[in-house]
Amino acid sequence: MDSMMMGAMSEDMKTMAGMEMMDMAVMQACMDACSACEQACTVCSMQMMDCAPACMNCADMCNTTMRSMMRMQGMTPAVMMAMLDACIAMCQLCMDACMKHADHSEVCKMCAQSCKACMDACMDMKNMMMAA
Repeated sequence: MDSMMMGAMSEDMKTMAGMEMMDMAVMQACMDACSACEQACTVCSMQMMDCAPACMNCADMCNTTMRSMMRMQGMTPAVMMAMLDACIAMCQLCMDACMKHADHSEVCKMCAQSCKACMDACMDMKNMMMAA
């Protein structure tokens, strides 16, 4: 996302109660990780292995989390925390399902790694929000 968009989002964030100290770099990293995970899960789901349903659900959750972060109007810190928790839970489920195939599927391995990166970025976002 370009700096102009991040600047506009940053100004929106400052209007939210309790979000004045939001670190936009952490938020950007979380949105980027959600986007990458969505893409990896979508590709992985096309293999039609038994992890496909988890991959499709994870892709949807990552997209929803990312899009929610992009339109913060009306979002409260509690709702954002719940979204992040849901994304972490879905990524964990998907990662676990894909790890069963990671030894013989590079796509599943890549998907599991992307899920782990997304979980880490969502945790960083939650930690930053709790510290603010």
